[in-house]
Amino acid sequence: MKGLKHPVCRGRVRRVPAGFNWVDHRLVREHYVERCSHAALALYLFLVTVADAEGLSYWSEGAIGRRLRLEPERLRAARTELEAAELLAYDAPVYQVLDLGGGAA
Repeated sequence: MKGLKHPVCRGRVRRVPAGFNWVDHRLVREHYVERCSHAALALYLFLVTVADAEGLSYWSEGAIGRRLRLEPERLRAARTELEAAELLAYDAPVYQVLDLGGGAA
């Protein structure tokens, strides 16, 4: 249905690990932060902060870019990095912060 948000990747709906609030410590422990630029990590933190309990958000590119002071092409590159790192799924206009259960090397 148009206008209703839904998980982009239903098998990877974010769940909050006990004792770690919204930012999962595996982000550091499993070296995700070492594979992402500062812009990508800023975008990730922004999306973790604004997303609902399932990790969903549909903030516009323009609004996110203004908040993070990122030009449109840099914002898109940051999003692509997060998708490549399996931290984010995107199906315009819905962003989904993914569960880290998929595991990183």
